[in-house]
Amino acid sequence: MVRSAIKLFLLLLFLGYMMLWFMMPTKLYFEHWLPKIRANSKSTYFGQQGSTMLIYTFPILFIATLGCIYLHLGKKHGDHNVEGRVPTSKLKQPVMVKGPLGIVSWMELSFLTMFVVLLAWSTTSYLNGMFTHIDQMASRSGLLVWEAKLEMSGLTLGLVGNICLAFLFFPVTRGSSVLRLIGLSSEASIKYQIWVGHIAMTIFTAHGLCYLVFWAKTEQLSQVLKWGLVCGLGMWATSLPQIRRKMFELFYYTHHLYILFIVFFVFHVGFSYACIMLPGFYLFLIDRYLRFLQSQQRVSLVAARILPCQTVELNFCKSPEVNHGPRSIIFVNVPAISKLQWHPFTITSNSNMDTDKLSMVVKSEGRWSSDLYQKLSSPLPMDGFQVSIEGPYGPPASTHLLRHDILVLLSGGSGITPFISIIRELLFKASSGSSTRIPHILLICAFKKSIDLAMLELISPVSGTTVDISCLQLQIEAYVTREKGADEDNHKPLQTVWFKPNAIDAPVSAILGPNSWLCLGLIISSSFVMFLLLIAILSRYHNSNMVYASSATAGFYMLFMCLAIAMTANATFLWNKKQNRKRLRQIRNMDTPPVWFNNGDRELESLPYQSLLQATNVHYGERPDLKKILFERKEISVGVIASGPREMRQEVAAICSSGLADNLQFESISFTW
Repeated sequence: MVRSAIKLFLLLLFLGYMMLWFMMPTKLYFEHWLPKIRANSKSTYFGQQGSTMLIYTFPILFIATLGCIYLHLGKKHGDHNVEGRVPTSKLKQPVMVKGPLGIVSWMELSFLTMFVVLLAWSTTSYLNGMFTHIDQMASRSGLLVWEAKLEMSGLTLGLVGNICLAFLFFPVTRGSSVLRLIGLSSEASIKYQIWVGHIAMTIFTAHGLCYLVFWAKTEQLSQVLKWGLVCGLGMWATSLPQIRRKMFELFYYTHHLYILFIVFFVFHVGFSYACIMLPGFYLFLIDRYLRFLQSQQRVSLVAARILPCQTVELNFCKSPEVNHGPRSIIFVNVPAISKLQWHPFTITSNSNMDTDKLSMVVKSEGRWSSDLYQKLSSPLPMDGFQVSIEGPYGPPASTHLLRHDILVLLSGGSGITPFISIIRELLFKASSGSSTRIPHILLICAFKKSIDLAMLELISPVSGTTVDISCLQLQIEAYVTREKGADEDNHKPLQTVWFKPNAIDAPVSAILGPNSWLCLGLIISSSFVMFLLLIAILSRYHNSNMVYASSATAGFYMLFMCLAIAMTANATFLWNKKQNRKRLRQIRNMDTPPVWFNNGDRELESLPYQSLLQATNVHYGERPDLKKILFERKEISVGVIASGPREMRQEVAAICSSGLADNLQFESISFTW
């Protein structure tokens, strides 16, 4: 009942906040609501930004904090949205398959339409209000009417662009309670950030062009020197798909210009107005700093399994408290290859079956991954291998895998990696003696060469487990598209590389411990209170002693925000680290490898692997007939999950959205590495 009450209150608060965005461009808001709010919230300590923070910043931070409590209660009482009880929603079916937006569902299209309507409504409302007395305004300013209209149009575009900026940072806040409240994960929300980013930069570019023309006509081109849009244009240009896919490192490094972009933005509009976009950026800063703290700790890499198909499986020790659902990801940094680059990879282990282990698979498909494979497969002995990680991140443990009669998993190449964790999750449920009905699993995987079939061996449980894969209704149809038959030279055994334990390495652990949601809520609330106190002190000193320039004041406020976040996050992190110190010491003193890797080289002879071979059919020189596979089961509920190349996912989405089979429920995994 407590969680239901919190959820209802959060919903009402969020609806009120969204209504505020629709009312903001209206005459009623500017002439009646806003003056009353400012009059009632006027304070010596917070100044003009006090009312702005009350209206725009406080509601979202309060939602995020209360959401952390809601999620903590759900985790504490084991509420994981029991699978099989969630009805299939047509709103999640794809409606657009090909195009600049990629695969878009009805629900995504609905929210995107509402967002565009908000932008259009704001634009027309602002222009209508500004053009009402444009003749008198032009006369007072000594401008021509068209020049005044151009200036007001540029101002309107700037105001509308700020709406996009207010929503821009929510999708990239990986540990966000706001995203989890609405059923999203950060990796699934990346495309929303791309959409909003393109819209924002289009509007800001038009905003800048309006002012460039205006300044040129009014001889004020020196204003360009105070302009920070160049940083945004640099990020925008390198984020285009044609550049991002061919020169990822250029995109990656250029995207860090967002720091300068935000600093210039705050100086440009003033801190008071910047409070409109502050909530999303504030939560992003907290998340980013916590990720920084986690990345400073080296993790314990126990072993690596080298596959003949230019693929390596990394295996880390992890704390039992770290629970991750199927399809979760981690970000990995290997200083020996690059100290700056972080790459995301899908976790293939299952937190229920592998309580002290975390595994991920890397296939050599780029310079970074190729360097990693070469280093690990080198015949030279390796005493240690330094690795740092961030995460794990991903959907909750329950992904509603049990609501269908058949689960069809379609993968291409390395896209099979998310399905390894899904199959192991269902294998755990099937072997646990639960009365829950497990769907039949049909895995359709396509590879270019027969040597890539070695990746199927990763599905089998590792040695040391008592689970037999034969208890799962699993059928594997593997397609080798570029070879007509099996190549006997490709049948090479897996190699296992062991690493000596290092005293400074630690197991993969949650950055905020087992009560992570509660600690996150504490950081959000306490850091914001500290931020307000620092603002109050500066405002009091400002009013009684000296006058700062507005840019200097904005700089102080940004510094205070960073200090408040760093101090509270560090305090929480250190407290949690102290609580876990004894447990970490016990793990570090392990003299022998974990049980899950004993006899690792003989793993292929195990019973689970033999059961896997019996469930696998290999087809050479052909591609899977997806229409036939999906349409031949019209009488039962079929869940379809596609992972891999974009073209393959679009083909599957087109089939599922064709309307020829209403029993298909499609889901795409685009964030696969």
